[in-house]
Amino acid sequence: MSTSEADGNGGTPLLRISSLAAYYGELRAIYDISLELRQGDVLAIIGANGAGKSTLLRSLVGLMNHGARSHIRGLIEFDGKRIDKLSPDQIVDAGIALVPEGRRLFARMSVQDNLLAGAYLPRCRAGIPTRLEQIYSLFPRLRERRDQVVSQMSGGEQQMVAIGRALMSSPKLIAFDELSLGLSPAMVDEIYHNLGSIIETGTAAIIIEQDLKRALAACTRFCVMLEGSIVLEGKPGEVGEDAITAAYFGAGIGTHHVQ
Repeated sequence: MSTSEADGNGGTPLLRISSLAAYYGELRAIYDISLELRQGDVLAIIGANGAGKSTLLRSLVGLMNHGARSHIRGLIEFDGKRIDKLSPDQIVDAGIALVPEGRRLFARMSVQDNLLAGAYLPRCRAGIPTRLEQIYSLFPRLRERRDQVVSQMSGGEQQMVAIGRALMSSPKLIAFDELSLGLSPAMVDEIYHNLGSIIETGTAAIIIEQDLKRALAACTRFCVMLEGSIVLEGKPGEVGEDAITAAYFGAGIGTHHVQ
């Protein structure tokens, strides 16, 4: 996939992935993925379970660099620097944050303590009061419940905490793995409303989302993954939903690029 040439944004891409492959042991999970994102872009990655979406995000944030257990090949550049050999901490420090599937919060800690855990890097510490205020303004419910233990909160409230924790590192790119999975429609509406506010600040985003209509409404570009490869890409409104659905289920043949 190449999301860059026809976007007309100019300049160096914020993120460039070239010929990326990822392996679990000897099992190849993704094949020759190439894509680019620029500042303010929102890329929706669409695909069925097992398509390779989460593995792509794990590769991006340094969670596939485990030697024999899992590894990647290819090139990942972020903000002009190569990051595919860096550790997860170094990648967060470079400006990429992940909101993982399942949220992975510290269940026995309070909302505020979970948020503070996202600001563990030295460069983040001076800005903690400002970032906390920004997150509490974005999610007023978290301000009201900042001393509450997160295990006592609903799934949607926990997702807000997970997003806030990621924002505490002041990312230039935030990646959401299954953003709305298991949440009520009302909570999904609220989270997507706040996602718009995050994007308005110039932060780029990657969204893995099973709700096709929601993903297409939120993104500036999308790609469909099938069996570890990108089989369709384009911009919302320029590709018919029938074509996207066909790619999702593997009804088409070959790889399609729509610029």
